Amino acid sequence: MSTVATHCPYCALQCAQSLTPGPTGVEVAGRQFPTNRGGLCQKGWTSGSVLRAPDRLTSPLVRGTDGELAPTTWEVALDLVAERLLAIRAEHGADAVAVFGGGGLTNEKAYQLGKFARVALRTANIDYNGRFCMSSAAAAANRSLGIDRGLPFPLTDLGGAQAVLLLGSNLAETMPPAVAHLAGARAAGGLVVVDPRVSPTASLTDDEQGLHLQPVPGTDLCVLLGLLHVVLAEGLDDTAYVSSRTTGLDEARRLAATWWPERVERVSGVPATLLRRTARLLADASPARGGSGAYVLTGRGVEQSSQGTATVNAAINLALALGLPGRIGSGWGAVTGQGNGQGGREHGQKSDQLPGYRMVDDPEARAHVAAVWGVDPAALPGRGRPAVELLDSLGRAGGARALLVHGANLRVSAPNARHVGARLDALDLLVVCDVVPSETARRAHVVLPVLQWAEEEGTMTSLEGRVLRRRRAVDPPPGPRSELEVWRELAARLDAPGIWETDAALVFDELARASAGGRADYGGLSHARLDAEPDLFWPCPATDGAPHPGTPRLFLDDFPTPDGRARFVAVDDHGPAEDVRDGAPVHLVTGRVLQHYQSGAQTRRVDELVAASPAAFVEIHPRLADLHAIAAGDLVRLTSARGTVTAPARVTDRVRPDTVFMPFHWPGDESVNAVTNDATDPVSGMPEFKVCAVAVSRVGAPSDLAPVPTPTVEVPA
Repeated sequence: MSTVATHCPYCALQCAQSLTPGPTGVEVAGRQFPTNRGGLCQKGWTSGSVLRAPDRLTSPLVRGTDGELAPTTWEVALDLVAERLLAIRAEHGADAVAVFGGGGLTNEKAYQLGKFARVALRTANIDYNGRFCMSSAAAAANRSLGIDRGLPFPLTDLGGAQAVLLLGSNLAETMPPAVAHLAGARAAGGLVVVDPRVSPTASLTDDEQGLHLQPVPGTDLCVLLGLLHVVLAEGLDDTAYVSSRTTGLDEARRLAATWWPERVERVSGVPATLLRRTARLLADASPARGGSGAYVLTGRGVEQSSQGTATVNAAINLALALGLPGRIGSGWGAVTGQGNGQGGREHGQKSDQLPGYRMVDDPEARAHVAAVWGVDPAALPGRGRPAVELLDSLGRAGGARALLVHGANLRVSAPNARHVGARLDALDLLVVCDVVPSETARRAHVVLPVLQWAEEEGTMTSLEGRVLRRRRAVDPPPGPRSELEVWRELAARLDAPGIWETDAALVFDELARASAGGRADYGGLSHARLDAEPDLFWPCPATDGAPHPGTPRLFLDDFPTPDGRARFVAVDDHGPAEDVRDGAPVHLVTGRVLQHYQSGAQTRRVDELVAASPAAFVEIHPRLADLHAIAAGDLVRLTSARGTVTAPARVTDRVRPDTVFMPFHWPGDESVNAVTNDATDPVSGMPEFKVCAVAVSRVGAPSDLAPVPTPTVEVPA
């Protein structure tokens, strides 16, 4: 096969790649594109190795009476799954069957999975791992701005900004090519990074290129309230913008007034002088004061919290007060993490949404989607349980008895992961579609081997709302099938109504019809058009005349709210769900490393990435290490109210003395999600991954696992 233009299989930056198959594998090259400018990170350069994973699944597996998984035929496996699903539904009701999807599925598969759950399985219980990723940012954007699109502007717009406030995102490790878009702000001394660690991204502020705010974990919301306090108290707000384009400032002002900088300093540890400098820096960069532009960006570090929605609303409030959203060169945005975290939530994987970002309990939305699907609107189920609640219900009375998992590795990626593992073990039926034997697949009753990124056609939606073509570059090995084929075969066995296409282009056409008129309107898009015009953003509705050009920038004229205005949402800080205490006096924060992605199911199978980052580690400050007689390389145990995790120590002053850091890509004894908190945000259902209270203790002398060196991140030009 010849060279194929496609996109990286990992994060939402969706870097453009060229893949050239050869006799020994696939050659990967960066491709010029606005987001990555020809660059790739280490994961992207080595992504071809995932296609040659030595333990690639090629045959369906069924757990026998001996307790072992054994190969079988597709017909036997699908017959067994359908038979057991029908039996469970007959005995316990349709909602006893549940579905868990993933933010890495193509738009076509995310759409078809939502349809399969609601039409073929007739269950309300579908959710996906995007609930762990973007749900707080989505909830906040919807209630303030009227629509959820991670970045409501092209990423390239950041390049002209005089100031960028980045909260809870370590771009230099999670999506390195994006760092190039911060060059303008850094040159102006205007990059402000909020992070409890001196991460590689925080280090970009060195040499007077910006400011690093290093708050106590879990106090980001009060930091944002303090910044809004300064903006309003010092008259730095854009009064004309606020008056003409927003509502609700008075109540937001009242709550922000209680968070003067000195109070914020006492709670967060961020000096009051630094808060004032930050607020003034952002204001000076704002259009109202003659600046060249300012942005406020949020990431998982502040969103994965029991008050994550409130924190994002506080960030949006700050941006609104400065007059940023809806102006070219300024704005607010959320840095989406998963490859299709944006498109994956738009078209039906979330428990409360139908395609096009329609809400499942809206009668007009139900009627529109049901007409596309050829079913009675009354037959569509209502809202299901969000992810954490759904997982906790597994195997319980009144909960799900069967679970189908697509594109997720719950035993590693879910909060309070060992509890989730116990709930998975309690199921009558666990079916996992996967490419490799992930930790979740290894404990399933049925495993179905499916295609991976370079073996299939489809589309992805990037962090900026750009709809991209994923193209087939290589032939799959004999055996694996597309999930589109799997759902068609199961739908037939379940006697489901409707048409179940397996051609991704035809599925996309149906998605376009189902989304038409919704907030995430793909009605004017198709595979053919995206092949011809690879630079289209949603919403892109169908038209009777010239094709709609797409919408790179939202809010330029008004906001998609009933009155056309953005809303200040009044929020207050109540702290994390679990604060430090006697017996657990240290904050734990979690995150990624440069070489690995999500649960590591893909990247832990790439030799170069494993060699560079072989195992988990605990970052611990020298003072805290001395307190516990811990030396570099010693095994350290972290204990929370939920469990324990053990890994070698990396003694470093890049983390606060009251805080330890651990990455989340590893399973087993190194699985930090065994101790993370599954308390959830009351609005979004997002679990509080990013902060919990732990006890720290030394287990023993240095292990055979070498400490991971401090990452060196090459900053793109």
